[in-house]
Amino acid sequence: MTLIKTSYNRRSFLKVSAAGSGGLVIGFNWLVSCSPSAETAIKGAPKEWFNVNAYLKIGENGLVTIMSPNPEVGQNVKTSMPMIVAEELDVAWKDVVVEQAPLDTEKFVRQVAGGSQSLRSSWKGLRMAGATARKMLMEAAAKQWQVDASTLTTSEGVIKNAKGDTLTYGQIASAAASVTVPEEVELKDPSAFKIIGTDTKNVDIEKIITGKPQYGMDLKKEGMKVAVVLRPPSFGAKLKSFDDSETRKVTGVSDVIQFGNKVAVLGNTTWAAMKGKKALKAEWEEDTPAESTEYHDKQMMALLNTKNGEPRRNDGDVDAAFKTADKVIEKTFEGPFLPHNPMEPMNFYGHVTAAKVDLIGPIQTPERTRRQVAELLGRPETEIFIDMTRMGGGFGRRLYGDFVLEVAEISKLSNTPIKLVYTREDDMTAGIYRPASKYKFKAGVKDGKLVAYHLVGTGINGNGWTRENWFPAGSIPNYRVESYGLDSNITTGAWRAPITNFLAYAEQSFIDEVAEEMGVDAVQLRLDLLEKAKSDPVGTVDYEPEKMIGAIKLAAEKANWSATEDGVSKGFSAYYSHNSYVAMVAEVVNKKGQPSTRKVTCAVDCGIVINPIAAKNQIEGGIIDGIGHAMYGDMTFVNGAPQASNFNNYRLIRMGEAPPVIECHFVKNTNDPTGLGEPSLPPAGGALANAMYKATGQRFYKQPFMQQQIKLG
Repeated sequence: MTLIKTSYNRRSFLKVSAAGSGGLVIGFNWLVSCSPSAETAIKGAPKEWFNVNAYLKIGENGLVTIMSPNPEVGQNVKTSMPMIVAEELDVAWKDVVVEQAPLDTEKFVRQVAGGSQSLRSSWKGLRMAGATARKMLMEAAAKQWQVDASTLTTSEGVIKNAKGDTLTYGQIASAAASVTVPEEVELKDPSAFKIIGTDTKNVDIEKIITGKPQYGMDLKKEGMKVAVVLRPPSFGAKLKSFDDSETRKVTGVSDVIQFGNKVAVLGNTTWAAMKGKKALKAEWEEDTPAESTEYHDKQMMALLNTKNGEPRRNDGDVDAAFKTADKVIEKTFEGPFLPHNPMEPMNFYGHVTAAKVDLIGPIQTPERTRRQVAELLGRPETEIFIDMTRMGGGFGRRLYGDFVLEVAEISKLSNTPIKLVYTREDDMTAGIYRPASKYKFKAGVKDGKLVAYHLVGTGINGNGWTRENWFPAGSIPNYRVESYGLDSNITTGAWRAPITNFLAYAEQSFIDEVAEEMGVDAVQLRLDLLEKAKSDPVGTVDYEPEKMIGAIKLAAEKANWSATEDGVSKGFSAYYSHNSYVAMVAEVVNKKGQPSTRKVTCAVDCGIVINPIAAKNQIEGGIIDGIGHAMYGDMTFVNGAPQASNFNNYRLIRMGEAPPVIECHFVKNTNDPTGLGEPSLPPAGGALANAMYKATGQRFYKQPFMQQQIKLG
């Protein structure tokens, strides 16, 4: 039996009231946060509630309404999170309605889409809310029947006593509102789950397929102007002057406004603004040195060979181990800049007035963005209101609110409601890329064992390019990790599965090469190392070897790893990220003289799986994304200027190039759920590279693979 407290630090997680039309309303902390917040004004809920950021409402008709405050960007949290509440409430899913909460950073906690942590961080709070409501309903029924609540049972929104009498949740909901919130509640045993673990369609699927959800690009407001912005053509350039005489002649252009290092063209329509921008003439001068990919490559290679850095981890005596090793393997892996390229380019609506600032559009981080806008405009946060439309992709790009700051500034300067629109070219060239990075690996083998390991990582902007306490940490007696950053004026940021999106490919490719040099099976080497980390770890281990072992064994079993098939080459990869463990086998075949991924078999330990069909969608999307960018993705710079600007010169994976078969298998357990939106992407590139080596005899040390001459045979 699992018991959970309903209060923390003398503050209740839950607040209870009778619904205005009869029934029960329970407000609860979606993420079990007890930080002070402003009053929550939920329709039908009392204003005195504090620390309440979601609610479930049970009407007299038995219909259960659950409010979801988290941004929904395709990760399916609007379905999966309410499933958890409904499970513990013990109500039929068909009787559940999910409402999207408005974006309000004063009323709601962590309205963020990023980091693959939504379910992990909310699991206990959601279960508590549902279990509490169920217990209060049972207590109200017990009082009415004058029996002990422990003698009652529930099923699909119906309470039953020992005599067989029944009450629906709707019939007893109003009475339950007067029941004292219990200090603790009992949670269901996972074996009793009816909703969790079942395929459940997206609650918005009918709206989605009929085009009803509004994206930012769809938004229209009375009196608004469309703004398109001329930005520097290269990183390091500064606006010297501009001539807008021809722009102002364009029909539909209403104004031209300089703000900082940029020029905004305002138009009555998007087309007019775009034509006006095209007619704009500008002169630029160098402000900071213009950088090129060639420069970055030279500087990062120098950093890889530095001898002066302080290691982030240093187990044993690495130098001595390499000196006495029978064999030393040393390889360098190179990864390029990548744009995010969501299908919906950046856009946002803004209207700055003396009374308030209204902002509407697709953003993953409304709270942080609200704070940044307040600082920019010199306004209190209470005057900044952000609402969010559905997002046409994010992948980390919409974590950054630079485009929201732009629309706020343009609206303030023009004293006009503005809809800012990026063109595809703007979206691809304006910045905030996945940073380029490089890794140098060195391994020492002695008496048939891996005895030394040295990793040096470097990348553009920042540090921390390694995950020094993740696998294979703890499994090798002499283990050193270093990390160095190269400062750049090219803006960079999070890109799906930051750092690990390239590090995993490099690491898993290198481990395969080490296994070959040692003359051992690639899967077996990983298992042997993990057994060492499990039974007798060296230093700190920030992962669970047993879970990675389980995922590896399951993937190898389901893919029939040891079996061979003519014309089919298999590659293996396994990685830990976002608290989840993913192992996969990629199968490559010859398709018209080029390597083609025929199948990917994937095993995942992400704790208990809330909604299997949604989980598989997440995993499949991550694998396709990882394979696509490993094969084709690249962004280079010459004199500070991005060399790709649209899909005619930037290659994405095409439908016919995606694996036609992706098998997803889950390690069955009842552990708390972990991340799922990103973990399948990092190992995909490594599995593909290792399979392509089997098919071609070529090792791939640089992405994208298709820029290299590949010969099958």
